[in-house]
Amino acid sequence: MTPADLDGVVEVARVAFPDHFEDQTCFANRLNLHPAGCFSLAEPDGPVMGYLVGYPWRGTAAPALNTLIDGLPSHPDRLYLHDLALKPEARGGGRTRAAVEALADHARALGLPLMALVAVNDAVRFWEGQGFAVVDAPDIRAKLAGYGPDARYMERSL
Repeated sequence: MTPADLDGVVEVARVAFPDHFEDQTCFANRLNLHPAGCFSLAEPDGPVMGYLVGYPWRGTAAPALNTLIDGLPSHPDRLYLHDLALKPEARGGGRTRAAVEALADHARALGLPLMALVAVNDAVRFWEGQGFAVVDAPDIRAKLAGYGPDARYMERSL
């Protein structure tokens, strides 16, 4: 992902997560903090059709929606998969699995033992297919409420 992709990333996010909007400033923040964990899906000279954002993190305290992060933890213990989205016409064909595996390889290269995420929009079954499992993390329950009633914290060992 590059700064030039951010308008397209926001457009994909608007389509994929209408109830969980994050603005361009949020995506720019994540890109600035950890560019190696930010990917966009686009044909050469074509529009952004999808994106994946992840960064090193510590503990289960996932950042709140549409907030800026001042910095990444100095001793991360996981890679937090902040967001994955594809426009409907880009779904299928294994793009998601390939992107998640690229992020898993990146996490392993950083020496991180697991990846974590918050599943929304009834996506638990999808994420289980990517190797994630629901984890009951009491310290994040209140924050999950802001993501909607179906939100679940999930982890995947690497």
